[in-house]
Amino acid sequence: MGDVLAFAEQRDGVVRGVTHEVVSAGARLAAELGGELHAIAIGGAGLSGAVGGLGAFGASRVKVASDPALASYSPDGYAGVVAEAVKQGGYTAVLFAATSVGKDLAPRVAALLDVPMASDATELAAQDGAVVVRRPVYSGKAFARVRLDASPAVVSLRPNAFPAEERAAAGATEDVAVAVDPASWASKVVGFEAAGAGALDVSEASIVVSGGRGMKDPEQWSVLEELRDALGADQAALGASRAVVDAGWRPHGEQVGQTGKTVSPKLYFAVGISGAIQHLAGMRTSGTIVAVNKDPDAPIFGVADYGIVGDLFDVVPKLAEEIRTLRAGD
Repeated sequence: MGDVLAFAEQRDGVVRGVTHEVVSAGARLAAELGGELHAIAIGGAGLSGAVGGLGAFGASRVKVASDPALASYSPDGYAGVVAEAVKQGGYTAVLFAATSVGKDLAPRVAALLDVPMASDATELAAQDGAVVVRRPVYSGKAFARVRLDASPAVVSLRPNAFPAEERAAAGATEDVAVAVDPASWASKVVGFEAAGAGALDVSEASIVVSGGRGMKDPEQWSVLEELRDALGADQAALGASRAVVDAGWRPHGEQVGQTGKTVSPKLYFAVGISGAIQHLAGMRTSGTIVAVNKDPDAPIFGVADYGIVGDLFDVVPKLAEEIRTLRAGD
């Protein structure tokens, strides 16, 4: 039996959408390994009700580790709980979402288990009882196929790379006893800077509208906001290049790139972005890339599926208008 454990990421008692992707991918992998997919959720009181729906995405069992000290994310606290659950369950693989939390937590768990890990996987499968992943390398210029012979295999999955498919399973929840000692933690999270109310996280959005220096100044961002709203604010998010964030035009939470967030939406708009390698590393695995730039030689056109050479302040408003018209016809 090759059981798989998925980390169920939640925030303020609400399971994040990317968790459904990880659970779905884990359920498929567990089936290939001849085992079950279990999930583990960590947080404060009242968490059981929030994770009960994970059975619909393939979780046969959902372990809930609750403690007041774990109400907010703690690197040391969460890593210890997950590592102990893995040891107790004898899992073949442990999966995380490659979000800001997952990128911090997964390597800590791998270190505690003394095993290597594969990060940012875009494909996941079982081969002769081992876990095999496909992941981007060299800033997304190539892909490596990696076989993890160590057990358990620790893997983080790139958001939006795996479909969240309903796969009915028992989803029974069970409380897990945890012994936490906050005094022993080397670091503690003292607070979070949240995005605007209702704003979609750029790493989880299925559509991303990003802007760069070509926007000229932060006051012009309303042009991109109109395009985002035309596409649907419930599925589209705003992104930004590093130059824009460094200039203080946009918050760091919107930065797409090697030193920002890695995104893989179904549709990516690069508006006024030249296409520096640092930015391409964070978005080149997107499903469809649309670039708008007045420079026909901009590197962004080298990775774009569709390119529009022109003044973005003429092109983008017209594009938003056409999208609104098309959606109104639906």
